[in-house]
Amino acid sequence: MNQRAYLPPRGVALTHYCPLVTSRRRRRTRTPFGSRLLGPADQSPRALRVRVQLLLTALLITANLVGAGAVFVSSAIVIPAPDANRGTLLSLAIGVPTYVAFAVVVGAVFGTTTALRALRWATTSGVEPTPRERVDALRVPLRLTVMQGWLWLGAVALFVGLALVLQPERATSTGLSIAVAGSMVCAVSYLFSQFALRPVAARALAAAPFTSRPPGAGVGVRMVIFWVLGTGVPMASLTVTALLALTLRDTSATRLAVTMLVIGAVVLCFGLLITVLNARSVVEPVRSVRDALLDVERGDLSRTVAVYDGTELGQLQSGFNQMVHGLREREHLRDLFGRHVGQEVAQAAAAGEVELGGEERSASVLFVDLVGSTTYATEHSPTEVVAMLNRFFGVVVDEVDRHHGLVNKFIGDAVLAVFGVPIEQPDHASAALAAAREMARRLAEEVPEVGVGIGVATGEVVAGNVGHQSRFEYTVIGDAVNSAARLTDLAKDVPGGILAAAAAVEASTDGERARWQPDADVVLRGRAQATSTYRLADG
Repeated sequence: MNQRAYLPPRGVALTHYCPLVTSRRRRRTRTPFGSRLLGPADQSPRALRVRVQLLLTALLITANLVGAGAVFVSSAIVIPAPDANRGTLLSLAIGVPTYVAFAVVVGAVFGTTTALRALRWATTSGVEPTPRERVDALRVPLRLTVMQGWLWLGAVALFVGLALVLQPERATSTGLSIAVAGSMVCAVSYLFSQFALRPVAARALAAAPFTSRPPGAGVGVRMVIFWVLGTGVPMASLTVTALLALTLRDTSATRLAVTMLVIGAVVLCFGLLITVLNARSVVEPVRSVRDALLDVERGDLSRTVAVYDGTELGQLQSGFNQMVHGLREREHLRDLFGRHVGQEVAQAAAAGEVELGGEERSASVLFVDLVGSTTYATEHSPTEVVAMLNRFFGVVVDEVDRHHGLVNKFIGDAVLAVFGVPIEQPDHASAALAAAREMARRLAEEVPEVGVGIGVATGEVVAGNVGHQSRFEYTVIGDAVNSAARLTDLAKDVPGGILAAAAAVEASTDGERARWQPDADVVLRGRAQATSTYRLADG
């Protein structure tokens, strides 16, 4: 089977071809911070405060309780050590619950309350953070982790001290089990805190986008630290456990095997958890930029991403937003430029194809001018005159664009349009005549208060940029331009309001030619010979 059939066609965005990708991208657009738990970007300050406090409290309590359970299992069952005596059991029965409760209250409740006090600006409407408050907000996960570290160090000091007093031979195993569990809990707590505080970090970073490398540890350093905490420290404890087993001669092979299996399982579980959380903290910012790039590829230049990471990943998110801002400005300028000179000329300029000079081309020229506009202006207010002119220009521009021409100039209440330049158009004569017909019909219906005269001529013109290198204008020069302008004056007195030079009608298709009939031969101003003209057959 041809696997190529499953790939999108060249030049077609993946989201156009795969509804599943589009569906996933839309879901991520609704969750700008990478998870529905973190809420929308425009949530109220009160909702943000409640959400952050609940998430921090729940996640930190869970991490510490799991760590306390790991300490109990490893110290009581896993790590080789003499059996606990009566005093050790009593101290553990009283000390462990008491200290765990104390650590939970201090670490979760007091810690989150202190953190939210530093984030008060983020939970208050209309308050912009100072530079100091921005830095403090980005450091809250680190502060919470340091506090967790001190609590676990306190547990090490407390229970090792009790072991030294009550049963010294268990001091090493007790300290080892608490230290290993504490290191892993600190790593998980940091990642949990950073996750829960993404909305706050986004508001802090939105106040002042990155302009240089953000302070603190980058992605590479952070990944090494988490490897040390999630894998390096537990593996070191495994080595120490083996050494302890060698010093205790009464340790059986079965006990040693059970110890290795349990510690290996703990290392795998905690190491996997830390790796997954760390990977998500790296992948989510990249994924947000990738999904936004797909939107930009589809033409949505209003897309932005929430900048919620304080490392190089935040620079990536911020850089994407700055890039899209530049694209929006460029598109606005191109659109504005295109409105002045025409989209084709604007595209040629954007491609670097603009230079002084011109080239000879065969083209058709359409000139349209109002009849009685001066009288109308004297009898109506300026506002009414402008409204009428806008309706007139709207019809002219619409028909010229619809027939793939270029509105080259607005000259007071007249318009010069060309067909066949700058874009090659083999049937430019037919397009110009058809545009003139539709233009006359619509102007009679939509701008009935004034009349018009339309002239069409075909011939060789010089099309290009004239002026100075610092300022030039795209224009067409030639006999066809002059003829169209002269025919416009004469067309004001012709039924139907249109006169076309014979060369234009003869160069058109059979179907278009059948709509015209010969009119008088006239000597145009500036010419010595007569010009054959045509008018509408039903005019």
